[in-house]
Amino acid sequence: MKTELRDLAQGFSMLSDATRLGILTNLARGPRNVTALCRALKLKQPTVSHHLGLLRMGRLVINTRQGKSVVYTTDKKALKTLRAAIAKLTPK
Repeated sequence: MKTELRDLAQGFSMLSDATRLGILTNLARGPRNVTALCRALKLKQPTVSHHLGLLRMGRLVINTRQGKSVVYTTDKKALKTLRAAIAKLTPK
């Protein structure tokens, strides 16, 4: 139980930043590389890469190599877990 709550807290903390939310919103539309995310968010590459690293450590995004490019996607299972946690907090 303690570990589960710690994981949820970490996931929610990842959502507390506008840049990370922007990245997740873009990735919800489909896989993207850093260049595409930079263009969409109008941010510099080091900023986007930093936040992607945090999201990877928080296990909310997954990266895969496609040739010379790294493509990022949301981790649907992790986001579903966060959604379910929010649903539990919502009164019926």
